[in-house]
Amino acid sequence: MRHMDQAALDAEQKQEAGDFHRGLKDRHVQLIALGGAIGVGLFLGSGRAISQAGPGLIFAYAAAGLIIFLIMRALGELMLHRPVAGSFATYAEEYVSPFAGFATGWSYWFMWVVTGMAEITAVGIYTHYWFPEVPQWIPALVTLGVLYSVNLIAVKLFGELEFWFALIKIVAIVALLVAGPLFLIFGSGEHAEAASVTNLWAHGGLFPTGMLGVVLALQMVMFAFQGVELLGVTAGEVEDPEKSLPKATNAVVWRILVFYIGALLVVMMLVPWSEFSAGESPFVMVFERMGFPAAALVINFVVITAAASSCNSGIFSTGRMLYTLAHFGQAPKAFGKVNKNHVPALGITVSVIVMLFGVVLNYFIPEQVFVYVTSVALVGTLWTWGMIMLAHIGYRRAVTRGEAAPVSFRLPGAPFTNWLVLAFLAMVAIFLGFDDGTRVALYVAPVWFTILAIGYQISQRREAVPA
Repeated sequence: MRHMDQAALDAEQKQEAGDFHRGLKDRHVQLIALGGAIGVGLFLGSGRAISQAGPGLIFAYAAAGLIIFLIMRALGELMLHRPVAGSFATYAEEYVSPFAGFATGWSYWFMWVVTGMAEITAVGIYTHYWFPEVPQWIPALVTLGVLYSVNLIAVKLFGELEFWFALIKIVAIVALLVAGPLFLIFGSGEHAEAASVTNLWAHGGLFPTGMLGVVLALQMVMFAFQGVELLGVTAGEVEDPEKSLPKATNAVVWRILVFYIGALLVVMMLVPWSEFSAGESPFVMVFERMGFPAAALVINFVVITAAASSCNSGIFSTGRMLYTLAHFGQAPKAFGKVNKNHVPALGITVSVIVMLFGVVLNYFIPEQVFVYVTSVALVGTLWTWGMIMLAHIGYRRAVTRGEAAPVSFRLPGAPFTNWLVLAFLAMVAIFLGFDDGTRVALYVAPVWFTILAIGYQISQRREAVPA
């Protein structure tokens, strides 16, 4: 397939404007950006990350937060230049290469489909807490069915549901940030005596497992940030992109850092890091020790909400990505159509069908499925983030040549910051091989990119055949 020229891309953007309805308001965009990156990675995965890195996990989140900020600023600049649905594939197609666009679109689709498998599994497992006699595949299937229906109706309904999902997660974290320090100061009893700021360094120091532990925890840290780039998928359906996108881009990073780093600091002050494990939520343990007997019940609900929220975002983004790929000739043309509600219904339907495979995975490998799936999903995320930075370099070069219009919202320090981010992402990918649980991602990655290479060649031949 030929590299799309400016006229073709402008025509594509014009068609999108007719196909999609700009039904996402500013409050939807703000909460989608924030809620997309607060999910099971924090509420569940942080237990494993704390046990790997101890208090040094805070430094991993700070370093990753800086990288995410740079990625989001680069994405924000690209989005203002061309606010289209499925933006990553568009930018990679335009400013890197046709194969980069193909691989980015399909890898992002793959990432969210795999993540969706993990999320519906989490819903099934945690609903089992309340209804142990109900097989966990039933609530998983019901959740997927409800979210599928919501996404088919209208983008505004998706935005509204995601707004409230995100709000529940945020309220839970704010409750911890308020109750935790109060317990440290005024709490009484056995658990209050054990709670202390000194827990951050009194059990082996700030880096009890060494720097290797911190680096190995980056897999879960980066997975936890997965979803911030969802703004790029919503760009084509934002009511006022010039106002909302820069605001959301800047706000999401510092808010997430406050919530993540603040919550983890409180958690590790209230309970020594060595008492956490990969098998339980640190939030449940901390609230129980603060004297909230219903903590497990409440956090269980929050975890289910977080999982449903992430799956909701995944269904939304996969449908839009298949739409973009279809218009580039890199997916069947049927995916490039929208229904009467301006929703890419077929792309959403196919994605949901594939997500059902998550129930099967949970049946065969229930203990390992979360680590395996999050690691595999991270491969698609690292590729997508890397392509955002490479596309940004290509865009800035086009601006210098006078081939693209500059925008006021810019990535600071480019192109040095672009290469800094790419080096960091490469390091995270390399260290996936140092842990038995995450190493599976490095086995899946070459298989996936081989499939992509074959698929790309097929799509090129199909384009070359005259109609």
